Amino acid sequence: MSLVALSRKKSPWLLHFETGGCNGCAIEVWACLTPVYDVERFGMVNTGNPKHADVLIVTGCVNARSGRVLRNLYSQMPEPKVVIAVGVCACTGGIFHDSYNLAPGADRAIPVDIYIPNCAARPEAIIDSVLHAVDLLEEKGRSYDARRS
Repeated sequence: MSLVALSRKKSPWLLHFETGGCNGCAIEVWACLTPVYDVERFGMVNTGNPKHADVLIVTGCVNARSGRVLRNLYSQMPEPKVVIAVGVCACTGGIFHDSYNLAPGADRAIPVDIYIPNCAARPEAIIDSVLHAVDLLEEKGRSYDARRS
């Protein structure tokens, strides 16, 4: 395992992007950072810079404008990367799925690896998904290293 892959496994950096909606899932993502859930005990750090992020957490409904921003953030993240769609709006569009201006899910804008289809997603489910994302990062890192050599 490369040093980069090992450091990502021990301390993955998270980037959260709220595309728009009721902010219920976004509040639950931020709850993961509070002392009650303390996601940082697993070495996870929240970052605001996509160039430092390993895991992209998407909440809310995706429209044309937020979809462009989402694709831009995703393209700036270094390989390997994992995307988690949190909440039913990010997974399928939720109650807005047939709206004229919304995409039915974040996977219409970028590839999504993990889905949490709850309204609103529980912090425990988000933390479990991020821990699963760390394992996916390790797998993707191995295949990425193999392709590079």
